[in-house]
Amino acid sequence: MLTKTDIERYFIAEKQVGLILAIVGIVAIIAAILCWLLLRTQFYKGAALPLLIIGLFQLYIGISLQKRSDAHRVRNVYAFDMNPQELKEKELPRMQQAYKTITSFLTGELVLLLAGLIVVVLYRSKPERAWWLGLGVALVIQCLIMAGAEFNARQKAKTFIDKLVAFKA
Repeated sequence: MLTKTDIERYFIAEKQVGLILAIVGIVAIIAAILCWLLLRTQFYKGAALPLLIIGLFQLYIGISLQKRSDAHRVRNVYAFDMNPQELKEKELPRMQQAYKTITSFLTGELVLLLAGLIVVVLYRSKPERAWWLGLGVALVIQCLIMAGAEFNARQKAKTFIDKLVAFKA
């Protein structure tokens, strides 16, 4: 059974994940800059690319979650009291679409994770391919972080969707 507390918890958790992702993104961007400017070996130059690209993505997603979670929380708690049918008509389809998007991202991250693992296995003992090895290692690390976050988000979204479906307006 859906309660106002469920709505509050879901969107507060979403906001917290946004903060964590933003922090992870900032750390990854800083690490990319350090790899490129200070460490300067081929391994670290290769690692800088996925750290920077995925770090920017993490920062963007984190900030987006931070900015919109409160508005979604307030709107849905208000709807729960004042217009319960809105939860079925607006929030349920929005969450179902979000679930599909999360699933797509998770699939992409798992494909990139596999690609990173293949690169690591192929080039782990080839010093002349250090750039590729660095790219593979950083890709694996970043994809593990993102896949973990997406898997968690997917599970929470599914639980919230189930409660919305069962909700009697």
